[in-house]
Amino acid sequence: MASGRRSSHYTLVDLRNLCIPATPEIKKALALILATSIGPDGGINPSKDIEQSDVCINGMFLNYGCFFGTDEEKLRSVVDFIISQQLADGGFNCRLNRSGARHSSMHSTISVLEGIREYIAAGYAFRAEELKRIEGEAQEFLLRHRLFKSDHTGAVIHPSFLKLVYPPRWRYDILRALDYFQSVGYPYDERLQDALDILKEKRLSDGRWKTQAHHPGEVHFQMEQAGKPSRWNTLRCLRVLEYYDRDA
Repeated sequence: MASGRRSSHYTLVDLRNLCIPATPEIKKALALILATSIGPDGGINPSKDIEQSDVCINGMFLNYGCFFGTDEEKLRSVVDFIISQQLADGGFNCRLNRSGARHSSMHSTISVLEGIREYIAAGYAFRAEELKRIEGEAQEFLLRHRLFKSDHTGAVIHPSFLKLVYPPRWRYDILRALDYFQSVGYPYDERLQDALDILKEKRLSDGRWKTQAHHPGEVHFQMEQAGKPSRWNTLRCLRVLEYYDRDA
């Protein structure tokens, strides 16, 4: 899933986020992934060394695979794998099928939720009702943590969750979560408010938002400069606040 050192997977994630129409090149890349990267467990697994598929990768694949119109039949094993990886607390953790996990990961859960969103939006039928139930349970997992806090102590789970970064790759942050919730038309919930307040606090005097860091990984070109006002973060923050905060 890489060309040189640049990942085809993350390139396709970026193209999906840009809402690029499905070109012949995109269709060819998807066909190649499906032909060469289905693991024994049915998930997408580009690794030559790790037998178990990664649920984060599969959530992201479902996201762009559905957006670019992959045939439902070719998505079935991916859907089966994702459903098999849900934890009892409602979310997902890519370590479940490797080293074991009892508590879900915010990173894994948001990737799966974005994939389910696209699957449902595209009108696929295979196990759709199960995915809708899982969607609600995974949403509740994030809300139970107020998007960034321990559900036991109320402490910030990790400082990186409060940094606004684009592109996010596999990493979770509050803006990615809030943008997901507005994208599915999720109604206002008081448990979103702490994260919404942080977004408003981070707004610059000129009305824009910065990108606060860059995640590692080779890219074809740099979309944003860390520490500078960000078009992507500004767009995402504005649509979140327009949806949830009429006084913003």
